[in-house]
Amino acid sequence: MKKQKTPHVDDPLAAGRRLREARERAGLSQRQLAGDDCTPAYISRLELGQRVPSIQLLRQLQRRLGVSADFLATGAVAAGAGPSTLLDAEIALRLDDGETARRLYEAALAEHHDDRSARSEALAGLGRLALREGNYVEAIELLNEAIEVSGVDAFELPGIAEPLARAYGAIGEPSPAIALLERCVEKYAESSDALQYIRFASMLGYALTDNGDLQEAERVVARALARGHGVVDLYARARLYWSQSRLLAEQARPAAAERYARKTLETLRVTEDSHSIAQAIEMLAHICLELGRGREALDLLDEGEPLIRGTGTPPEIAHYRLERARALAALGDREEAVSLAMQLAGQLAEAQPIARGRAYLLVADLFTELGHPERAQELYELAINCLEEHPPSKHLVAAYRALAELLKQKGERDAALELLERALEIQTDAPSRTGAAASFR
Repeated sequence: MKKQKTPHVDDPLAAGRRLREARERAGLSQRQLAGDDCTPAYISRLELGQRVPSIQLLRQLQRRLGVSADFLATGAVAAGAGPSTLLDAEIALRLDDGETARRLYEAALAEHHDDRSARSEALAGLGRLALREGNYVEAIELLNEAIEVSGVDAFELPGIAEPLARAYGAIGEPSPAIALLERCVEKYAESSDALQYIRFASMLGYALTDNGDLQEAERVVARALARGHGVVDLYARARLYWSQSRLLAEQARPAAAERYARKTLETLRVTEDSHSIAQAIEMLAHICLELGRGREALDLLDEGEPLIRGTGTPPEIAHYRLERARALAALGDREEAVSLAMQLAGQLAEAQPIARGRAYLLVADLFTELGHPERAQELYELAINCLEEHPPSKHLVAAYRALAELLKQKGERDAALELLERALEIQTDAPSRTGAAASFR
């Protein structure tokens, strides 16, 4: 008989992260996981990467966690893995190990031909992975397939509803996102699950704010704040602060928005969630720029750039660096700002059309601020070409208006008037399609 290969823990810190994720997903405290096999203090040291666990101990813990000892030790799963495959895939996804997560979810699909629940979970995992990688259309297709396979309405599946709403928002289709989020908020409004209510009410607040429906957004956010009074869950608190900050910023109240942005960042720092922290830093930096504090904005962006580079999608990284270019311009470093803007414009060709269009729009705005109208016009036209491939959005309206202003300054009044009429037509005929849902993970 061939002797089974014993896995070796070569990265205690990574093994500790996998152990913590598995324990939290199983709903166990460190004391409950330790049982009679070791002490809670030892579990704590393992999770911090301060001790190297023996394979014997991991094999004892795996029974309580439902995760293979091999995965806890190395992150790998043997071919033909059994019921733990989906759990291992989920942990890999949470640890931003996309390659391992994809392999495991695909293995789960191959293993579970007749298990609708398992297939739905695997498809949803692949959809969330596609969303994280910036492949929004693919994410929507996979998540909708997961819903269809499950045989359950989307609002009954919170783990699918949230990424699906975010994906719709990312491609500039807020209507299905808002409709789905409204159903989720309604479902949890009378339930005892306050955290789920806050989760979806906050997302709905984001979407309505981006959609320009500030009165409804304010109502939704106010109810979420009232329901979340005294909540101790860090992510729930961060979502509440985040939604309030975005709403205040849209209401042209940057000083108040800054207070909530700082609360968001302070709360997220405790979670050590690099991606969410980077997004909160970007939001705060944007507000600082609006308040005329360019140096502070640049310092914040310097802090957050390594985080977004390590966890963000290409469009997210490009958008982050555009804020850096704006900060450089605000500080008078126009040459470096223009150089960075040109570099980013060249990198945008591989992005999804909506992300590319929005980024072109931001770069064009920057060139306008820097006094390069010809380059700005070229980029506004590129932005419009990209954004017109999808349903009308507030970004398309902004591009029409900005280009119209440039053309007006050049004396091309007829062309400018035509663009303004297009913008007005979008706002009149499709007010519910002029925004995008967005949030941290």
